Amino acid sequence: MAVPGSAVADAYARLAEAFPAFAVTELGADEATPRGGGWIAADDLAAGGDALEAFLAWDDTQVLRDYGRQARPDVIASFGLHRYAWPACLLITVPWFLHRRVPRYPVTHVSFDRGAPGLAVGRMAVRPDGFACLPDDPAAALPGARVVPDEEALRAEVRAAVAEHLEPVLAGFGPRMRRRGRALWGMATDEIVESLWYVAQLLGEEERGMRELELLLPGATKPYVGAAAFRRPAAPDAEPAAATRERVSCCMFYTVRPADVCATCPRTCAKEQVPARTRDRDTALAAQAS
Repeated sequence: MAVPGSAVADAYARLAEAFPAFAVTELGADEATPRGGGWIAADDLAAGGDALEAFLAWDDTQVLRDYGRQARPDVIASFGLHRYAWPACLLITVPWFLHRRVPRYPVTHVSFDRGAPGLAVGRMAVRPDGFACLPDDPAAALPGARVVPDEEALRAEVRAAVAEHLEPVLAGFGPRMRRRGRALWGMATDEIVESLWYVAQLLGEEERGMRELELLLPGATKPYVGAAAFRRPAAPDAEPAAATRERVSCCMFYTVRPADVCATCPRTCAKEQVPARTRDRDTALAAQAS
């Protein structure tokens, strides 16, 4: 249910229509984020204790079931972070992309249920904590609105909002992934880019999505590492090649299936022609989640 007067309800409704594998529920200001019964609170993941262990046990079981082999603990942790951070970034980037509104969600304001029936990615429950918008936005009159002067200032709000939410989550996952600051923020960069890029395609706005992401993450925007950096490889015929990018980080999927190198992996040497046996990372991991 949408919170009355919510600045982001329409964006989440449109996201659900385009991407029915994922759902967002808005909570009232006095409602606690759900825990138990499939729900896990983001601050519990950030704490890095038993709740995170239970969360990662799901990934461990799934990999063994689907691929017949045990993955390394750091690989399991990388998969688990991706499956949380990819949809979590959409909580912020989709309202910005669709309506130029940037909500804030500290980790204490978000819960995740990735086992919800009929939702391959899962669902998130969020409690509003204010939002940024432009001066000419009618939502500027709503409670919790913070007006910023221009588009670049709003992009800075997106970067800050994602960082505020993900920084404690990265701290919780990092030791299990055997990665530190720069490597973790490279993963965060990839999650922002690839989640919104995917949704922009579903919305029929891929070109605009790529332009917006290149402005959002041009490089040298700390704490993020790397840039959106889309490119179009040379096509063997006259047809325009599909857009691609080289990821900043490696998701380690190749350790589970060595023959399946992700098409956007920074480890591959094929920069212009994607090898026939590669597969898209998000397609691969979405299949694991189903």
